[in-house]
Amino acid sequence: MTGLRIDRNQCVGCGICAKTCAFGALEIKEKKAEANDNCALCGMCVDVCPFQAISIEKEEQQADRTYRDVWVFAELTGDRLAPVVRELLGAGRKLADQKGCRLAAALIGGGNAFREAELISLGADVVYFCRDEKLADKREEPYTAVLKQMVERYRPEIFLFGATAFGRSLAPRLAARLQTGLTADCTGLSVEEENGLLRQTRPAFGGNLMATILCPARRPQMATVRPGVMPPAQADTGRSGIVREVPLPEFPERIKGIKRVPLPPAKSIADAEILVVAGRGIGSRKNLSLVTEFASLIGAEYGCSRPLVDGGWCEYPHQVGQTGCSVAPKLLISLGVSGAIQHLAGISRAETIVAVNTDPHAPIFSVSRYAVVGDCVEILKEWIRMLKCR
Repeated sequence: MTGLRIDRNQCVGCGICAKTCAFGALEIKEKKAEANDNCALCGMCVDVCPFQAISIEKEEQQADRTYRDVWVFAELTGDRLAPVVRELLGAGRKLADQKGCRLAAALIGGGNAFREAELISLGADVVYFCRDEKLADKREEPYTAVLKQMVERYRPEIFLFGATAFGRSLAPRLAARLQTGLTADCTGLSVEEENGLLRQTRPAFGGNLMATILCPARRPQMATVRPGVMPPAQADTGRSGIVREVPLPEFPERIKGIKRVPLPPAKSIADAEILVVAGRGIGSRKNLSLVTEFASLIGAEYGCSRPLVDGGWCEYPHQVGQTGCSVAPKLLISLGVSGAIQHLAGISRAETIVAVNTDPHAPIFSVSRYAVVGDCVEILKEWIRMLKCR
């Protein structure tokens, strides 16, 4: 049983704990401390007691061993699988092989969302699907109801979501309904050999360090995975698998779609084949126009390092790195970026990197195929002049 414990043999009734408690949960009676129902188990009294007379006892929880398999949420964009689903299946396949279990995909959508065969070809052993016109609009309430029913019936041990706008909204709702934990924006996943727990790694403290999080007691172990950081699964059309339908449960319809207005597809630097990335070495905000002009001339998208976003020079969707967008272009041209470890991790999947920096020892050169030591602004102006003269 979880609760506050006071050793009456050790307690001398000094009153320090009562003065420290912000909830008025401790009082001195007959020269001994006593706790009342206001205790929030914050632990402050444990820290301040000079006689070590106070402790918190916590009930040891054991994970339910009836949970098995690795699941991924097969998010749809229109009638197609979202790009991050391939990455989830690639990561999920490795986890399932390590644990010796099956990889499953949870597919939810409207009447035309037939993607079961594609999911199986990408590594899924089982596809659980729920197809209904009420699910054609991606809304959190019905999707949460369907996924909760799936999880309670089939009991996955691990459930992965893409850290898309919809995934970041849906996964916390489901975790709350299932009373389990959720690690957001993971950039690394692995299995502990000793106990089989999922090691969920993500940037912490503004990207200044990497935290590895475990969920030892509650199931399923849930995580959202940042797009662009995991190698995507490769299709094998010869694979076979199981397809199971899950009925649509009842759910409160507090939101109703009135009209659907299609938006033009938004460009993301994560999808760019050629990317020009600017760092503090460009010197001033006005020089960012040179970067965008150069990118336009070579048919590229442009990005920036975190200091430019923090300084208000560039908008966050253009930020490259672990605290921004992880990218995998065929060609990345880096201009004035020194190469902090978080930035290098975000460009680790780029095929070819060309870097320009005045510092010959800049970390960016350690991952570059071509290194140019010099003033990136002067070099950029010359490149633009040469391109315009063609």
